[in-house]
Amino acid sequence: MHTALLHSLWHYRGFVLGSVQREFQTRYRNSLLGALWTIINPLAMIIVYTVIFSRLMQARLPGVENDLAYGIYLCAGLLTWGLFAEIIGRSQSVFLEHATLLKKLSFPRICLPLVVVLNALLNFTIIFCLFLGFLLVTGNFPGWVVIAVLPVLLIQIVFAVGLGIILGVLNVFFRDVGQMTGIVLQFWFWFTPIIYPPSILPESAAALLKWNPMVPLIQSYQNIFVQGALPHWSALWPMTLISVLLCLFALSLFRKRSGEMVDEL
Repeated sequence: MHTALLHSLWHYRGFVLGSVQREFQTRYRNSLLGALWTIINPLAMIIVYTVIFSRLMQARLPGVENDLAYGIYLCAGLLTWGLFAEIIGRSQSVFLEHATLLKKLSFPRICLPLVVVLNALLNFTIIFCLFLGFLLVTGNFPGWVVIAVLPVLLIQIVFAVGLGIILGVLNVFFRDVGQMTGIVLQFWFWFTPIIYPPSILPESAAALLKWNPMVPLIQSYQNIFVQGALPHWSALWPMTLISVLLCLFALSLFRKRSGEMVDEL
């Protein structure tokens, strides 16, 4: 089943890449600066988080002397959470948004979630490269350990894709899923140590973080960019297993319900 799925995606690669290109171009159509906004917006965000929070507001991380440490801590968490939230948010509505396309054209429906992921990765790559450039300019680049971002990122993408496809399928049959997803993501964000370090939480609250699957991922990014240290790989194995199983379940659910989805749309 999975071999046939990969074959169909490869066969329709032109459709997928064309969709990604059209969406990217549409986003900046009729704007004077065009694609430059893909650089201006994230660069402004990075400057605000690092300069405003770290320098002007004198925000500090416990036990870290670097003046920019809190800003880097923020960016490491916010940028990677943004990728996760974009994949989830777009995936849960992708089948509804393309209902007309699904009814009129014959193509592998799994192409739509792939387009979502590639678009999110394109946006993330641009802003993440700017973040790395900022670290280089300010002398805070973590060195060779930055390579460890790749396996952590892969685990996060597999987890987001699995969860996103499940929510996308369910949202076709139960439209409340889409409304609930936005609310859950807001609570999930604040339940993840992105804005704050876990050390400031009461012991009872900190104990609950072990039930949050995003915590080991976000903390891995923060370890790499703030401490210049490799992630704790042993803490990532459970998340890796969860992500793979979730993705396999999502593909199975999609395969079983894809025919019914078109009728429901």
